[in-house]
Parts: sequence; structure tokens; C-alpha cells
Amino acid sequence: MAKLVVIATPIGNLEDITFRAVRVLGELDALGCEDTRRTRILFEKHGIASPRTIFSYREANEAQAEARTIGLLKQGLTVGICSDAGYPGISDAGYRLISRAIEEGIQVEVIPGAGAVEPALLYSGLPTSSFTFKGFAPRKPGPRRRFLEQEKDLPHTLVFYESPFRVSKLLADALEVYGDRKAAVCIELTKKFERIHRGTLGRLCDEFRDRQIKGEVTVVIAGNNPKFFGGDGPGDEPGDEPEGELGDEPGV
Repeated sequence: MAKLVVIATPIGNLEDITFRAVRVLGELDALGCEDTRRTRILFEKHGIASPRTIFSYREANEAQAEARTIGLLKQGLTVGICSDAGYPGISDAGYRLISRAIEEGIQVEVIPGAGAVEPALLYSGLPTSSFTFKGFAPRKPGPRRRFLEQEKDLPHTLVFYESPFRVSKLLADALEVYGDRKAAVCIELTKKFERIHRGTLGRLCDEFRDRQIKGEVTVVIAGNNPKFFGGDGPGDEPGDEPEGELGDEPGV
């Protein structure tokens, strides 16, 4: 029976994969992945037998890869999709395929695993009872500020993904829109050079204004609550900052 399997993969540390994901990856008839080279590193690390068919499934070729995947599924095959890190369909290609498979009456199975949102939220020390994941903010200043303003008056903790090249711009616009709330910048979560920077938006703006960073970034900002404005913030904890430059290599 045809089945589309949505598989979460580690966001950095290759040990952060579930036993279930290892088993399922080895049982697939075909696999669409964001970067076949990165996925093969995961297969080699855990001794997973490669499916007969592995192909690229990413934003740049999403329409063609979706058609290919649906074609394989209609042959009665079990086809998996995965991204380089975390969940396909969450700030990566996959949503359209999942929706179409459901519309076509094809069984969909999600294999849970690592993601950046929950670790960043917990590292931030901000409220976890209610939060909003916003994904990536627009690149241009005007659309980015309007995007931020949508949540200006709401009490929920906010979680964003951001490019390392635009972190300072996001922080500056967030300070302008939200005021000087508490926040955290989480860099390279689960990787060798993981770093967590906590403070107010004003302090973090100063810290990252001229700072060059590498790797994946998740930004967490307090919701609209007087408790989370002003003050120095909790700051970085001792030992947060390892020696050396930030790396972007996957693995352990």
C-alpha cells in the first residue's frame, strides 16, 4: 500500500535521530531529500541501507520533485521525504506534497524527531505555555516590520528562524516594533559550537550589530507582557561561549 513518510532528521548532532527513523529510512522504496550528499552522511553514520531510489526534493525543484513523488506513490511504493535538518515542510519544501498526498487519499506517516523551535524556546528561559513559531522573516525592511507588527500586542513568546547574515537587522526591527523586551539568540543548536545569547533586544542589538556569525540561528522574543521589558536580562551563562569560531559542520 502506498505511503508517504515524512521524516525528521537531526538539526546538527547526528546522534539526535530516533530508533524509529533509522528503521524506517532503511525500509523505504524511495527517498526525496533536500541534499542527497548530506543525507548520505546520515546513512553512513548509522549504517542505514540506502533505498533503491534517492532523489533531490528541495524548494528549487519542488514542483518537479512533487510530481515524481506522487508518481512513485501511485505505483504503490513507500516514499520518504526529509530535509537537511529538522522537519520537511517546516521552513523547507514538503508542505505542498503532504497536502496533495492527503487530497489524493494516500496514507501519510510522520516520524517525529529533532527541531530547533523547542530547544531554543527552552534555552531562552521565556514562557513556554503559549508560543508562536513565525519561521523566517521577510528580507526587506518594510515587509519585515509589517511581519513583526502582526504579533506586537499578543502575549505569546515568539520564535523565528533567521539567516546569520540578517540577525542584526531582525533584532533592530524587533526592538523598534516591540520595545526593549527580553530575547535570546540561539546559534548552531546541538552542534559543537552551540551558543546561547540572552538579554534585552537593545543589548542584543549592540552585541550583534557588527558581529559576523556562521551557522543556523533561532531567535526567541518575549510576548507583550510588562514582566519581560527592561532590565539587563539573564545574560549569558558562564561557559556559554566555547573557544574558536562558529562552525557549520554537521555531526558529532
